[in-house]
Amino acid sequence: MDRNLAIEFVRLTEAAALAAARFMSRGDERLAEQAAAKIMYEVLNSVEVHGRIVIGMGEAAETSTLYSGETVGKEHPDQVDLALDPLDGTNICATGGPNSISVIAIAPPGGLVPLPMMLMEKIVVGPRAKGAIDIDLAPAENLDNIASALQCRREDLIVAILDRPRHRTLIEAVRKSGAHVKLIGDGEVSTSLTACRREGGIDVVMGTGDAGKAVITAAGLKCLGGDFQGRLLPQSEEEKEKLNDFDPERVLTLSDLVPTDFVMFAATGVTDGDLLKGVRFVRGGATTNSIVMRSKSGTIRFLSTEHHFDREPDYNSRSPF
Repeated sequence: MDRNLAIEFVRLTEAAALAAARFMSRGDERLAEQAAAKIMYEVLNSVEVHGRIVIGMGEAAETSTLYSGETVGKEHPDQVDLALDPLDGTNICATGGPNSISVIAIAPPGGLVPLPMMLMEKIVVGPRAKGAIDIDLAPAENLDNIASALQCRREDLIVAILDRPRHRTLIEAVRKSGAHVKLIGDGEVSTSLTACRREGGIDVVMGTGDAGKAVITAAGLKCLGGDFQGRLLPQSEEEKEKLNDFDPERVLTLSDLVPTDFVMFAATGVTDGDLLKGVRFVRGGATTNSIVMRSKSGTIRFLSTEHHFDREPDYNSRSPF
């Protein structure tokens, strides 16, 4: 496929970010998420491509649109798999916290693995620490290996962890090792990608989070050259039944989640974060900041876009430019 769909699809994440930002800091997670999902669905079905949602907002019984397995777009020779989240960080958008984004990953059919919805243990690092992680090791051992790869002391490392009661032991272990802990309220995808940016201020992401977001994250990491390991953590017999062919003891890598070297990725900031600035509303319009990436070429674009609300968007356009 010669089309750079990430450039075309960034208008989806821009539209969803603008919609969600209308409800930023208003304390209602559902309103912000519904607004983002509605506009992303509408714009997605205007794109000249035939898409299958591999990772969406849930299963068909849980949501009416953007569900896993849904086909979107138009009848077209270009067929793609999609992993998306109209609003990664619903609670931080509702409270005005950092690192809320709208995000989508695009790959050829079979290029994104449809993981079941459940918790997943994860560890993420950037390109300079690639190959230095082993999810079976204790946190201190991993941090020693990462510090060696980064040519720094363990005490210099900054470890991002979701602020959840289930991570109490992990947080204590990291702090005991001497490394710094950065607790995040949400925004797993944005935080993981920030670990790949030298100036991002995060060296490693550890802990358990959403398995679906791991696939989206893995797509971004493929573009940025980062590294990932994960393991599914079913919490009930019902979740164990959803594993199908997945071995819960198996360590999953980037290539397991994204078994292709041809993946594209687009994300737009909703609230200010370490990776992207959030939406800024100005008289008669707004500005957005996005990242657009393509693994095949290694291209990483940061886009700052002005939106003028007095001009109706043309959703039948093949490109936002």
